[in-house]
Amino acid sequence: MENKKINRTRNTYRLTIINDDTYQDLVSFRITRLSTYIFCSTLFVFIVGFTILLIAFTPIKYYIPGYGTRNSKLEFQNLKVKVDSLEKSLYVKDQFLNNIQTVLNGNINNQLDTSSLKLNENELNN
Repeated sequence: MENKKINRTRNTYRLTIINDDTYQDLVSFRITRLSTYIFCSTLFVFIVGFTILLIAFTPIKYYIPGYGTRNSKLEFQNLKVKVDSLEKSLYVKDQFLNNIQTVLNGNINNQLDTSSLKLNENELNN
């Protein structure tokens, strides 16, 4: 059974391209299934290799997400630090404005920040 499959891959076929008007043979090829398989495999490897080389050695690689130069990564980190500090300062300013607004509206809690001392009468007189 395996011999039949191997023999079928080596059977010779003729591929002919014919002109419809004159019925003249323009091109004729003698091919086998094995040669067709080898040709398709080689073409596939060539296309994949060319695509990899095209991406690796041209500026197209910068369009791949997550790929960038070292300078762009450092610039991104610096911008991230600046944005974090701006968010923090904005939060502090919002708290300050909210505290001023509560004072102006009179919504002040009458909590003292000191604790009361219990003194004897002798200590108060002295």
